[in-house]
Parts: sequence; structure tokens; C-alpha cells
Amino acid sequence: MAENKMFCFQCQETAKGTGCTIQGVCGKKATTSRWQDLLLSVTRGIATIANALRGAGVATDERVGDYMVEALFITITNANFDDQAILGKVDEGVALKKELLALAAANNVALPDYQEVKWGGEKTDYEAEGSREGVLRNDDEDLRSLKELTVLGLKGMAAYYDHAARLQKRDDEVIAFMERALATVSDPDAGMDTLLNLVLETGKYGVNAMALLDGANTGAYGNPELTKVNIGVGKNPGIMISGHDLRDIEQLLEQTEGTGIDVYTHGEMLPAHYYPQLKKYKHLVGNYGNAWWKQKEEFATFNGPIVFTTNCIVPPAPTANYADRVYTTNAAGYPGWKHIKADADGKKDFSAIIEQARTCEPPTAIEQGEIVGGFAHAQVFALADKIVEAIKSGAIRKFIVMSGCDGRMKSRDYYTEFAKALPEDTVILTSGCAKFKYNKLHLGDINGIPRVLDAGQCNDSYSWAVVALKLKEIFGANDINDLPIEFNVAWYEQKAVIVLLALLSLGIKNIHIGPTLPAFISPAVLKVLVENFGLAGITNVEDDLAKMVG
Repeated sequence: MAENKMFCFQCQETAKGTGCTIQGVCGKKATTSRWQDLLLSVTRGIATIANALRGAGVATDERVGDYMVEALFITITNANFDDQAILGKVDEGVALKKELLALAAANNVALPDYQEVKWGGEKTDYEAEGSREGVLRNDDEDLRSLKELTVLGLKGMAAYYDHAARLQKRDDEVIAFMERALATVSDPDAGMDTLLNLVLETGKYGVNAMALLDGANTGAYGNPELTKVNIGVGKNPGIMISGHDLRDIEQLLEQTEGTGIDVYTHGEMLPAHYYPQLKKYKHLVGNYGNAWWKQKEEFATFNGPIVFTTNCIVPPAPTANYADRVYTTNAAGYPGWKHIKADADGKKDFSAIIEQARTCEPPTAIEQGEIVGGFAHAQVFALADKIVEAIKSGAIRKFIVMSGCDGRMKSRDYYTEFAKALPEDTVILTSGCAKFKYNKLHLGDINGIPRVLDAGQCNDSYSWAVVALKLKEIFGANDINDLPIEFNVAWYEQKAVIVLLALLSLGIKNIHIGPTLPAFISPAVLKVLVENFGLAGITNVEDDLAKMVG
């Protein structure tokens, strides 16, 4: 097939607000997009067969759930640009699918007559099948919208589940739902009501996945606590670690201890500093730089090796001075970059990175000072008396949840200006890399409570749901929406999608999302979300302040 067409509309920056058709704004090539579509098709086939086996009482092993989770994670925006790695995962899936088909045949389990199930997995047909099974395989705009909203939510859910599984925390109910959801997405006859209910159910299981990861992280590393994080540099050579996986930074800290190499976090790894069992390492020096989209400039000045544990990769310029010192692991990948694999026990060998770091200059300082974070739900509950008193006295009028993602668009400066314009009796609750739009503004405090409370990574948006439910209990509110909490959430990729669906599943209404509405939500589906949940976009700082704060 000579054509190199693609269609991808899963991220906020998608071309013209409708979909990338030549090359992704993220840098994804059309061929990479096709292999990702093929991988998703194979994954839907595996999930559909596994769902049928489960329904018939035939057990499968953990490989099925692990494959499904990693395959979904690989296709998240900015996670993996390596065609060979993606095709390798397709090969693995084809083999696994054949095992499941044989298991179904041996147990006389009837399987649905879907394309994803029927496709034989011939290598000569990879390209054609990838093209057939893209987003536009669904002709009906509204059915396509609901199916893709579910799939994108599942991608975010898979990311969170993957981190929890690396810490030996699993939940078969979540896996069973993911299998059933993908089987429903594969069903060409699934109707609007079925698919709308599936979207809301995806949010419910998203809450479960985030709770699972919260328990995994806090069980391994303690509850995040109020922490001042250095944003300057030391005098030793350094290794920068980016992404989200706390097990990876733990292993890196263990292996670099006593070597004279400092470790710095970047982007979404910043919250590692908040965990007692990670911050105890004295060579965890600080956080270098800002959100993911500034990495080209910041990696150039860091001077040492960089480790990507998850998504948020920006393809480097051909002249980049850091391409030979970037490593990936887990679902992340980029052609030409070295990939670190775990052994059978989940352990990784970072010795090559450490040796390279020894040959590098220390990081070049790009800023100095410190930022404060560590306000996940346990730390907020520790301050509950102060917070409740501040609310009762009127010192705190409103909480504004400004979680989510940062991105390149100039329109995202809205969030900086919104934070600056908030009255001094309001507190920002944040998580995810959206915080980099305002976490260095020095907005002060209210009776000792910082006006920017950072819970951590995007998955830690779960904390704000827990806090809201606790406040509902404390104040005896009839409805969570009666609390003095407003939601003004920035989104970029699929982990923000599952956070949004999770909030909706908890009954939270009148959420504002921006800087633009998702391209994958059709007008008719948007109408349902507006009418049932009050979902809205953003306009301008002055008008939105009037709506949210008054």
C-alpha cells in the first residue's frame, strides 16, 4: 500500500482542532500511526477473546492483562515513536492471540464474528490491516466519538494500572472491565446507549485504577508530605529522570547512591520529591526545568544522561546535542535511543547510564530557588482543622482545581493569567504538569496554607476527589457540587481523559476544560455531556473568573 495517510485526534494539539492526517503535531509519522492502529486492533482482538473466555469460566493468565495494559500505554501521545518496538509488540500480540484462539477452540467457547477476532495476523497484511483498523473504521460520527472516548480513557487507565503493577499491585476487576470495554468497542452493532453507559463506566473504573496506584505508591514510599524542592543545581554530574514511574526512580537512586552522581527529576517526576522513602536519598538534588514541552532547550543545558520512564517525549531536532544521552524504558521508545529492559524480577540495570554520567559536565543552572508541594490527600487531611476553620471564617472562599496537563499552545498562558487573577481568598488545587503554568508565581498563603496545593502527578488528581468527598462529609453537604470547589482543568493527552471521566463518574458537574474542547467528542456527544454534567470550555480570564469565583 503506497499511501501514507493517517488520522489521529487523541491529543489537545491535534491539527486544526480536528485531526492529524499527514504527520502528528507530536512528531508521530504516518507509518508510526498506522502501526499503532494495528497494535490497538490486535489488542482489541485479544481483549474480545479473553472476555469471551472469562464469560465461559475459562481462566487465562496475567500475560493477557499485562499485554493489554502495555499495548494501550505504548499508543499514548508522546510515548513511543519507535516503529520497530511497536511492530515487536504487534508480533507478541499475534502470538498471544493465537494461544487464546486455541484455548477457546479447546473449550468450545463461541467467539464474536468481529474483524479484530477474525484477522489471521499475517505479516504480509500488517500494513493493510493497520489502515483498515484506524479511527475512521467507524463511519457514524457519534458512535465513533463514544468508542474513541472509551478507548482514550482506557489508555489513561492502562498507564496508571501499569505503574501499580510494577509495584505488585493488581486488580482483576479492572482488567476484566478493560477486556469487556474493548470487546464492546469492537462490536460493530453497539448502540448509542450502550456506548454512553460504557463511557461513564470507564470513569468508574478509572477511579478504581487511580485508587490502586495511590495505594501502591503510598504503600511503597509513604504518604507524600509537605516538601520544599530545590530548582537549582549542584556541582556533581547528574542524571535526569522524566515521566511518571516511581519504581524506576527508586532503582536509579539505589544504584547511584555513593557514586558521586546526582539525580534530578523533570516534568511529571517532580512529585517523587514528596515521598519519604524517595526524598531520603541525599543525592536526589532537585527538579530541573519545567513541563515536558520545554525539554529541547532544557535537555541541551542539563549536560548529563536523561531517562524517560513513560510518555512526554518530544522528538529532538537533528542538531540536538543530547540525542546520544537519552534512554527509554517501559512503554516509552524513540528510534536510535537506547532502551532499558527489566529482568524477570522487574529489576533494571542503569550502570551504562551511570558510567556515561561520569563523563559529563554538571548541569548548567537555568533557575534557582525552590517550590513547595506534597499536598496529596493525607497531607491535606493533616491540615484539615486549619482548612475547615479557614473555610468557616471566610478566609478561604473557594478552591479551584486546576489539575491536568501543560502544552505548547500560546493559548495556555490563560492558566497563568487565571492563577494570577484569582482573588487572595482562593486556593488552587493542582496535580499533573499543568502546575508549571503557575507553581513558581509565589502566590502566598492563607493562614499558613499555601495558595497553590500540589498533590503530585496527573494520577494524583484522585486526591482532589478524596478531599472533596471528605469535605462533603465534614460539612454535611447533600451534594458534592454544593462545596466551594470549582474545576478549571487543562488537558493534553489520554491520562487527562480518564481523570475527566473519573470526575464525571463521581457526580462532579460544571467542569471547565481547555484550552480547547476535544476533537474526538462529536457535537451530539458534547450536547449529552453539557446537558447531563454541565461540561463547558473556557472563554477568557475575566468572564471565567466571574462564573467560577463570582
